[in-house]
Amino acid sequence: MKGLDEARTFYEEYGRDMIHERFPEYEGRIAVGLAGHGSECFGFDDELSRDHDFPLGFCLWIDAEVDRRIGVALARAYRALPIVRAAERSALAESGRGVRRISDFFRRYTGSDGAPESWQQWMSVPSHALAEATNGEVWCDAQGSFTAIREKLLHGMPEDVRKKKLAARCVIMAQAGQYNYPRCIKHGEQGAAMLAMTEFVNAASSAVFLLNRRHMPYYKWQLRAMRSLGRLPDMADALEFLLTGENDGGGVKLKSAVVEDICAAVIRELGQQHLSCGNWDYLERHAFDIMEHIENPDIRALHIMEG
Repeated sequence: MKGLDEARTFYEEYGRDMIHERFPEYEGRIAVGLAGHGSECFGFDDELSRDHDFPLGFCLWIDAEVDRRIGVALARAYRALPIVRAAERSALAESGRGVRRISDFFRRYTGSDGAPESWQQWMSVPSHALAEATNGEVWCDAQGSFTAIREKLLHGMPEDVRKKKLAARCVIMAQAGQYNYPRCIKHGEQGAAMLAMTEFVNAASSAVFLLNRRHMPYYKWQLRAMRSLGRLPDMADALEFLLTGENDGGGVKLKSAVVEDICAAVIRELGQQHLSCGNWDYLERHAFDIMEHIENPDIRALHIMEG
């Protein structure tokens, strides 16, 4: 059983009755689910995932007023549930299970009590943090305050911010993959060539998620998550090849061809979304064209690589 399903079963067997019987007045003000840090919150867990940082449990999110009134009692009641599995924890691990203020949960990821309020905040919050703040499942939230913040994080990024981030990714793809990778190979700098390719893969991955209006999880899961996207999911296999294929003579030519294919696919998608109007093969030209489509003058004035 996947960790997310296991957590929900545990809540339905023990947690729901605990809340209903001991805190009936606040039942409608407690959001319950599982989200945040951990492969199980993305549905990516397997048997190997259970060797560390894989506790059984679920999350109870409450606002500040509920926390003042029953926070301590609710936390004690949660800890009294028959949790039979204790997982090994790494040094930086935080289970995230149990009772937490809604504001504390989102502050960990966005730096504020909820969703970003300004375009500057949207520009600065990392994609992987937004992915963790919006993954998993919410099983009940009668009041709706927790879910409302999640929805804003999922769908509230200003379009000009998305365009600016896309422009930055496109210029890095052009610089690292289309230009620097083959030049590093010609210079005999194999290590530099692979660093350039890694930059290209990361920028291309981010661009694909932005084109899907989705938040990219951190590097460990970005290719796996890409395979479930609605637009350009097949990019994941091509990007994986760029990281794992050989850099011999034939491999270099093949990789350069794959880079161009990936750039061409991104260019087509940019055109379909009316983000770039040109037909250039080199992505840098498209990056500057995307900048011209940004309406906010302050965002449009940022350096092309910022974002």
